[in-house]
Amino acid sequence: MASELSKYPPMLLDERPLDFRAPGWIWEIKFDGYRTTAMFGSGICELRSRNGANATEWFPELRKSLAAVKGGPYIVDGEVCVLDVVGRSDFDALQERARQRKWFEGAKPVTYCVFDLLAVGSRDLSSLPLIDRKEALVENLSPVPRFVLLVGHFEEHVEGLFHEAVHQLELEGLVAKRADSVYRPGTRSTEWVKVKRKGAIPSD
Repeated sequence: MASELSKYPPMLLDERPLDFRAPGWIWEIKFDGYRTTAMFGSGICELRSRNGANATEWFPELRKSLAAVKGGPYIVDGEVCVLDVVGRSDFDALQERARQRKWFEGAKPVTYCVFDLLAVGSRDLSSLPLIDRKEALVENLSPVPRFVLLVGHFEEHVEGLFHEAVHQLELEGLVAKRADSVYRPGTRSTEWVKVKRKGAIPSD
């Protein structure tokens, strides 16, 4: 199991200004959490941190939920976060969870904000266009497992969303991705770009 997930170290973001109206891009909210890949389904679940550490036991509520998913195994990419009542990432609470490396009394539950599907069963999806992988993600994880949020995307009115939602809610920023981008494990790609809110403090 570990050998399969280890084939998919996270594809990393570039960071630069980008025209909100540039054609061919889709946009996502940037969740402020721990970048995590997962392989799960039919009784198994493995979680790996951005640096390859085995994080399966850190978040037992997530492990139990994902292991109960039928079919697969599925390999996905996302951010493990603690979200507040309006859906903002609470990075301090997440760090408290992760420092313990286990569940503890009073711990805030995590949410796995999943934005990409990399494999289903023996089929590798990484060479498909991103927009097709996101469609497959919604199709395969329906109903959505408990403690999982499927990260949506948008293509229009991006500048208004950035100034109204991102600034007003003090989110870290947005992530722009080429709609036709393939997934390149372990590579920092210019086809995925983080556009930060001025003054935001990144988690990594």
